[in-house]
Amino acid sequence: MTHPAQQLRALLATGQIVRAPGAYDALSARIVAQAGFPAIYMTGFGATAARLGQPDIGLLTQTEMCAHARDMARAVNVPIIADADTGYGGPSNIARTVDEYLQAGVSAIHLEDQVAPKRCGQMAGIRLIDAAENTRRLRCAIAARGSRKLLIIGRTDALPAVGIDEALDRARRYQDAGVDLVFVDGIKKIAEVEAVARQLPGPKVVSIVDGNETTALTTADLQAMGFSVVFYAVTALFAATRAVQQAMATLAADGTPRAVPTTSYTDFTGIVDLAAHQRLDEQFGG
Repeated sequence: MTHPAQQLRALLATGQIVRAPGAYDALSARIVAQAGFPAIYMTGFGATAARLGQPDIGLLTQTEMCAHARDMARAVNVPIIADADTGYGGPSNIARTVDEYLQAGVSAIHLEDQVAPKRCGQMAGIRLIDAAENTRRLRCAIAARGSRKLLIIGRTDALPAVGIDEALDRARRYQDAGVDLVFVDGIKKIAEVEAVARQLPGPKVVSIVDGNETTALTTADLQAMGFSVVFYAVTALFAATRAVQQAMATLAADGTPRAVPTTSYTDFTGIVDLAAHQRLDEQFGG
């Protein structure tokens, strides 16, 4: 069976942009894969919301994030690109982070240049570590990976913190350090997407966040701009949250779920692949 990282490299080698919707747990990862998307983004924002019901402000530990990634990787057969925050400490911590995510079975991780505890790239108040220090941290991750199959993405959160020029400069530094792709996060405007596309050569990631004007850009638009990967990090999370809110409001008002639009029991068992477990029981059960 082809390693997930090799699958992702093969997708990138086609020159077609890789669409990776965000999944916040193993069930949503299954739904993304069954919708036909070639890759999945394990969003730290969504993971924190799903596991803790709290905001993405660096609350999840390395162990919790890796366990979340492992659960998702077990549930699907498509490559997973995982948020690895800041690497969770110094060089030894970064090396362990690489090892743990490799063992979890993901295809790629991104490491960012925020001061710990980090926060979501769309939030205000982001603080950055020195660019030279983060370059060393990325080189540490690359060295820790060695010849093993994992893509390393260098993420910068400089755009919302200090502006586009610093973000582009940091992204170029991270490219020079040897990362496989770079990711300028915190984009909220189409003009920012265009600036990154125009001024940053090489393989790069863009994140389209619901509620921002960037949702006007289609996959074809982003392909033409030269992006290699697009994340739709919170689309599934926000859609699911809205659906549950509406369902509970209807249930509270009506006293019955009769008017709530839901998936059927049969369809749900298909999503979680009950049939595979029934076949096992028929073959090997008592």
